[in-house]
Amino acid sequence: MFTVTSEIYGENNYQTTRDGGKVVSKFRFIYPEEKLARITADKDGDLVVPRPRHGVIELEHSEATELRLVGLQVWRGALLLADYLFSKIEEFSDKTLMELGAGVGLTSIAAGIHNAGRIYCTDVDLGCILKLIRGNVQRNSKLLSGQVYVLEFDFLAPKEEQSQELLEAIDKSDIILAADVIYCDTLTDAFISVVDNLLERGRQTGRSKTIFMALEKRYVFTLEDCDSVAPMYEYLMRQTANKPWNMEHLPLDFPQYFEYDRCKQLVLMKITGR
Repeated sequence: MFTVTSEIYGENNYQTTRDGGKVVSKFRFIYPEEKLARITADKDGDLVVPRPRHGVIELEHSEATELRLVGLQVWRGALLLADYLFSKIEEFSDKTLMELGAGVGLTSIAAGIHNAGRIYCTDVDLGCILKLIRGNVQRNSKLLSGQVYVLEFDFLAPKEEQSQELLEAIDKSDIILAADVIYCDTLTDAFISVVDNLLERGRQTGRSKTIFMALEKRYVFTLEDCDSVAPMYEYLMRQTANKPWNMEHLPLDFPQYFEYDRCKQLVLMKITGR
C-alpha cells in the first residue's frame, strides 16, 4: 500500500514517543503576549528583558498513512494557521470559529488557547479521527480558555444530509479555518462547494463568514507542462477564478510562534463573499 509522511517530522524534534501503535508528539510554541512584552527597567535602572513563556500542545497522531487518511498526521499548513491565529488574538477573541478538515486538532486547540468562546473542530470520521481529536482536546484541556466542540463535517456528503447540530454550529460561526484540506481534484471540488454553501448560508442568516485557508504548494515535474508545477494549488485557482468570492493572498509577515519550517511554498488566503 502506498503511504505518505508529513515532512515536518524529519525537520524538527517534537520529542515523539511511541507506545505500541500510539505516537505522541509535543508541538512547542511561544505565548505571543510574552513574546511581545515591553522591556522595562529595574530599580537600579538596568533593563529587564522578559523571557518568552513557552507552551506545548501534545498530540497523538500517525507518522505515515495512506492518502485518504492524511488527516491523521500533522502538516505545515496547520502550524501556519496556528501562527496566524496567535498573531490575531484581539481580532478573533470575540468570534466563534469553525475548523474544516481539522485532522488531529492542532489548529483548533491553538485557537482555544486564547479564544474564550466556542471553537467547532470538524472533519470526516475516517480512521476514527473524531475520537482521536476528542482525546487530543482532552489531553490539552489545561491550555484552553474556550470550549472546543468536535463534530463531523464530510465535504463529500450532500448538504441536505448535514446534521441539525452541524447546521446550528455553521450558523453560529464567524471565522472558518481550513489547513491543507485539498490533495486531489475531487476533494478540491467538494471543498469549493462547501465554501459556496458557507458563504451563501452566511448571507441568508445575516452572519457573514470569513474563511482563512492555509496550504502548501507541492511541486511536481510533469511532461505535459515540461515544468515543475503545483497542480492542486493551480487547480484550485482555476476552479475559483469566476466565483463570486473575494480571495486575498495574505503576506506571511506575522511572527512565528510554533516550531516548524515556514517554507516559501506555504500560502495563506482570506476568502469572503462579494
